[in-house]
Amino acid sequence: MSDDAVEQARRAAEDAAAEAARLQAEARVALQRAQEAAAAAAAAAQAAIPPAAPARAAETSGPLDDDEVARIRDGYAFEGAALELGALMNGAPVPDAQIRIPVAMLNRHGLVAGATGTGKTRTLQALAEQLSAHGVPVFAADIKGDLSGIGAPGASSPKLTARTAAIGQDWSATSFPVEFFSLGGAGTGVPIRATVAGFGPLLLSKALGLNDTQESSLALVFHYAEAHGLALADLADLRAVLQWLSGDEGKADLAGLGGISPATIGVILRELIGFADGGADAFFGEPEIDTAEFLRTAPDGRGIVSLLEVPGVADKPRLYSTFLMWLLADLFNDLPEVGDADKPKLVFFFDEAHLLFADASKDFLDQVIRTVRLIRSKGVGIVFVTQTPKDVPGEVLGQLGSRVQHQLRAFTPDDAKSLRATVQTYPRSAYDLEEVLTTLGIGEAVVTVMNERGAPTPVAWTRLRAPQALMSPMAEDAMAAAVAASPLQARYGEALDRESAAEILTARMNAAAAKAQAEKDAAAAEKARVAAERQAAAEARKREADRKREEREDAADRRQAEKEARDRQRAAEAAARDRQRQIQTGARVLGQVLNSRATRGVLNDVIGGIFGTRRRR
Repeated sequence: MSDDAVEQARRAAEDAAAEAARLQAEARVALQRAQEAAAAAAAAAQAAIPPAAPARAAETSGPLDDDEVARIRDGYAFEGAALELGALMNGAPVPDAQIRIPVAMLNRHGLVAGATGTGKTRTLQALAEQLSAHGVPVFAADIKGDLSGIGAPGASSPKLTARTAAIGQDWSATSFPVEFFSLGGAGTGVPIRATVAGFGPLLLSKALGLNDTQESSLALVFHYAEAHGLALADLADLRAVLQWLSGDEGKADLAGLGGISPATIGVILRELIGFADGGADAFFGEPEIDTAEFLRTAPDGRGIVSLLEVPGVADKPRLYSTFLMWLLADLFNDLPEVGDADKPKLVFFFDEAHLLFADASKDFLDQVIRTVRLIRSKGVGIVFVTQTPKDVPGEVLGQLGSRVQHQLRAFTPDDAKSLRATVQTYPRSAYDLEEVLTTLGIGEAVVTVMNERGAPTPVAWTRLRAPQALMSPMAEDAMAAAVAASPLQARYGEALDRESAAEILTARMNAAAAKAQAEKDAAAAEKARVAAERQAAAEARKREADRKREEREDAADRRQAEKEARDRQRAAEAAARDRQRQIQTGARVLGQVLNSRATRGVLNDVIGGIFGTRRRR
């Protein structure tokens, strides 16, 4: 048999195994749901019986024997304050075996994982409600808008009552103090803004998707801005600095930064424009939120739940994840060391945690790991919420003390591999975890937490408690009214636009442009003056030439006139001489004629005829 045939046969066998596992899981889920329905009916019937001698579920009706149930019950019996997660499942709920997590251990961080639709959001809500009740402030991103209902009392129903009674939960509708926030005011909540300078080059590089070279170049640009008093408040300020450095005015400054090429500046500018167009422009600016606002408690002592509205997070994953990391980094920088306190100062729920680590650079991951490791000493706990533990790097998972694992699905060979890897990370237990994790019902999870001594608790299949607040979004008008009444709205509602890098560099560029224009105008005027002088000189030379030409022409005309006059005079003199000669010749001839006898005779006859003196012959 060829290698291809073997490979095809192997793949066919894996697919068949996966399909069989899927069908088996579906069958187990159907059986489990039937058992749940029966248990709920039994609990409802039992609730109608006087509580003189309450029945106790048989501890051996499931995969655990009585000793194992007792070990788990004892493992979660803490002395100090604790959050109630739910009741142990052993075929049916065991109400007297409550699964809990010490409040003091929540700064050891945690993980809530599970496939879509398995109840992670409701788990997050129940944890947030109980933290608030213990006076611990909470910050959470409201990805789908479902968490806003924390601010309104829940709605009872027969199904809810039966479920809570079956796990021993004394449920009552309760609302909790809530503050609503939105990134840059792009929503209903109080605007959360950060300055570009406060955000920093590392997180901004992650948000822009820059490579290592571009990231180091951006860090140099930040250094340049700080050294030259150019405040980076919003993205327009950073664009102005980049444009200044890439322009004629900033060439000398760019050369002094040490190896930043104009091409790199151009890439950062293009990415920055795309980032701004994606909605980030509204987030960066002033007034910058004071992260101490998220550490407040209500007048009744309950912790305030701060909910961040992030609609369309799938379209802005880099902005969302890097903003939350900025918030953690800012808290880390501002908060003092507190060591091991009785309860955290803040618990931070990082929903859709896989977005934080997607395409992250090594430097960014190092910063995340460092923040997660050290921020617990500042009294801040982090709970990562995601679909599968493999979404979180191993270095981060190693820092987590509590895990609430909802159902995992194993429909493909890759899913099955991930399932086996997840099972190997749990402490040893009496469960077949590979089977349990694929048969968990909605609102059920496999839990292990860190006890008060810092050791892991036994693994417990748990039916989780129901939230006491509304498990659907709060009405829009009620949310808008809550935001309008918040004292934070007056402080952060309106954006500020003080003089910063954009205005300073715009003024410089305008001054440089005005200077250049003035120099250009002066050069043009000088050029025009020189041209006018040259034109005037040329015209003067032309006039002089014309004058001299006219003088030459006049002289020539005079000479011609004089010549003509002389010629006429000579001609006249010649003619006069000719006439004189003619006259003289005529006179001579006349004299000759007159002196001739014949002529005299004729004349005498004429004269005599006239005067009557003619002689008669």
